[in-house]
Order: sequence, then C-alpha cells, then structure tokens
Amino acid sequence: MSGGVTVTVRLVRSFEHCNFRPVVYRGVSLDQTVQQFLEFLRADVAVRDTLPPPFRTHSYDKMKIIHQPHGSKSGDLVIGLEDDRTLILRAEQTLREAGVAHETEVALFCDVDYRRYQQNPVSAW
Repeated sequence: MSGGVTVTVRLVRSFEHCNFRPVVYRGVSLDQTVQQFLEFLRADVAVRDTLPPPFRTHSYDKMKIIHQPHGSKSGDLVIGLEDDRTLILRAEQTLREAGVAHETEVALFCDVDYRRYQQNPVSAW
C-alpha cells in the first residue's frame, strides 16, 4: 500500500488488572524502524487527549505482535506470553522485517511489567 498500513496498537497499562486501550493508526510506513515507530507512539500517546492520564504518562518501551490479519487470536485477555523470540519487535528492524503488515495488532508496554507478569501470570480482577 503506497499510503501506509493500518496498525492497531494496544496500550497496556497493567497486565494483572487487564488494563489496556486500543488505538488505531492509519498510514503507518512499514519501512520505518521499530525504534522510530516507538518514538512516534510515545510522543503521540503523551498528547492524545482521548486517553486517561495514566495511559499518557506510562513508560512504554517494548512492542509485541498480538495478532496478524487472517490469523487466529489467542485466548489471552491482554497479551500472549509465548513466542517472544519471534513476536517481540527489535528496535533495529523495520516494521516490515519484524512481521508487521496491514491490520496487524501490536501491544505497547513496559518491559519490566511484562517480565514480572511472565513470572506470575495471575490476573487481579
């Protein structure tokens, strides 16, 4: 697509409390690096007045593919804990190299929170 693709970004505030908000981005270039897209997202989320303040000020630093178009969805409420080696996006890759395509859904989260949740994946709600 010449005008970019549509990517849904799930902003994960809390894994334990299943606290997340999806934000749809249109016109995303797959030729930008994951780091560039991450920096764009941080800047955009910080000023997005449709999000509650806790989502705008959270320290996001990692992205992981949650769902690919025409694929099956996992039963996890917030994010799947499997396949980190292939699904967590590496900063130096382009979005295309990382496997992002039109209508991909990715999670944006704090890596420390994710690692803590991996050790004890219990929901508190």
